[in-house]
Amino acid sequence: MKKKLYLIISILLSAAVLSLSSCLKNSNNYIDFSKAGTIVEFPKGGQAFFSADAVTDPGDTITKQFAVTVASNNAPTTATAITLAIDSSIVTSYDAANPAINYLTMPTGSFVFTTTSATIPAGQRTAIFSVTFYKHLLDPSKSYMLPIKIASAGGLKISGNQNIHYYHFIGNDFAGNYEQFYTRWNNADTTTAPSTPRTDLGAVIISPVSPSEFTVATGYYTTPNYDVTFIKTGSGASATYSNWAIKFLPADIAAGTLWATNITVVTSPMFVPSTITFNPNTQYTYAQSLQLFRFYFKTASRAIIDDYVHL
Repeated sequence: MKKKLYLIISILLSAAVLSLSSCLKNSNNYIDFSKAGTIVEFPKGGQAFFSADAVTDPGDTITKQFAVTVASNNAPTTATAITLAIDSSIVTSYDAANPAINYLTMPTGSFVFTTTSATIPAGQRTAIFSVTFYKHLLDPSKSYMLPIKIASAGGLKISGNQNIHYYHFIGNDFAGNYEQFYTRWNNADTTTAPSTPRTDLGAVIISPVSPSEFTVATGYYTTPNYDVTFIKTGSGASATYSNWAIKFLPADIAAGTLWATNITVVTSPMFVPSTITFNPNTQYTYAQSLQLFRFYFKTASRAIIDDYVHL
């Protein structure tokens, strides 16, 4: 009797599950729970990856590739149409919530997409897009953002926190193109004739880290980067700059790198301008600040001067 009762209960439960499954997939219901586990997203998008979306590559023309992915337990059985869009309101919202840097929307013409729409075939999960930036059409002293969002995904749910790529350029008053000149002494002082007289190494880019910090490479062995910081007071033509400081990037001289293994820095980088006297407490004008960009350091057996002339 008990076996028959268990059998009847098992049949009833199975019927209930089948009925519920049918209801969940019924397109006439208000919510289709069968798709609740499917999300369309940028795998490396959202504010969690904001730093990774900083465009700091050298050169004028920069192309970034990125993916849109259908995240689900099983590969989609139908094609998924993806459409991207630029939404300038995202810049406004971001600036309001993060006032430390004021971003502007990148102007038309300073970027171009290969396409803003694609179809992910059935059985696949990913579509690859790309966008190309033209840095010469941007003012390097200003910060820009290109907020790319997933506008539609063929009716599938779009991620709420990984649906935007915040590609951005950080402006800095001193960012841009410079002519680099390099001088080296094969001894640890500069009182003798240099072994490498002042040599033009060509164009180099001063890359912004923030509105008050930039990096630029030395011309010396393994080219570690100088990291330069300052404080800006005021704005526009009347702005002044003070509290200048310089060092090598810690990552460039970390243990295990070629630089750390082969080079011992005896005298850390310092400012040695030719035409003015350096004082970290002086309020320099923009033109005076450019004259500070002559950097000196010593190793156990070399003395180096890099100077940078704004183009």
